[in-house]
Amino acid sequence: MSAPCPAPQIQAAITIQTLNLRFPIFQSGGRSLKKMLFHWGRSRLSGTAQSQTGTTMVDALHDLNLHITAGERVGLVGHNGAGKSTLLRVMAGIYLPDSPHVTIQGHVAALLSLNAGMQPSLTGRDNITLFGHQQGFDKRRIRQLEDDVEAFAGLGSFMDLPVRLYSSGMSIRLGFGLATAVTPDILLMDEWFMAGDAHFQAMAEQRLTRLVNATQIVVMTSHALDVLEKWCTRILWLEAGRIVRDGPAPAVLAAYRAAAEG
Repeated sequence: MSAPCPAPQIQAAITIQTLNLRFPIFQSGGRSLKKMLFHWGRSRLSGTAQSQTGTTMVDALHDLNLHITAGERVGLVGHNGAGKSTLLRVMAGIYLPDSPHVTIQGHVAALLSLNAGMQPSLTGRDNITLFGHQQGFDKRRIRQLEDDVEAFAGLGSFMDLPVRLYSSGMSIRLGFGLATAVTPDILLMDEWFMAGDAHFQAMAEQRLTRLVNATQIVVMTSHALDVLEKWCTRILWLEAGRIVRDGPAPAVLAAYRAAAEG
């Protein structure tokens, strides 16, 4: 069972105004990658948008405006490269937009990579302790966290071995158990979790369902439209970094399916 979380002090919300995000495409030529990164970073700090020799800038997200409030379950749809995962990473604070008009109210947890933040040289138990310290937990809360993840992952004595010795399945069990052990105000998910054998998938489904139900805001991507249909109340349809439709899940998903079939 996911570790309990204190009652939220604020109403979770995500507000994005005129969001623009551009990435450089580095081409082979006379300039090294290191120099290209330096010049790109300097141009961003100075607020300029001038491209450097051999560099092409591409708009990943363009002029996005949206507001998400507590109680909403928002799904992101669109073709590959539409900007879905990029938008999630902006919400998670991983990518910094060119126009910094992103306001997040509430604690955010991002299920983008199960191994994110894992230290391969540390044991599974030490990784849990490290995570607890990063969350600001006291010793009692870290012990609760450890008990919860250990019971879910079922790794036995492997909990005291370095993570680098784990099989991929063991790493998934530990990573998923840890990533879903604390209930945030805002949960970001890049695809609904479907890894592992049938038994583990059933356990993971139950755990993730409890987490989603306890979270104020959920924003997720998925190519499985039935998953979005089941969980989401609202859908954002992205194309080429722009929101082309935003509305109730049934209406937007129906339009998206019709466009895909046409």
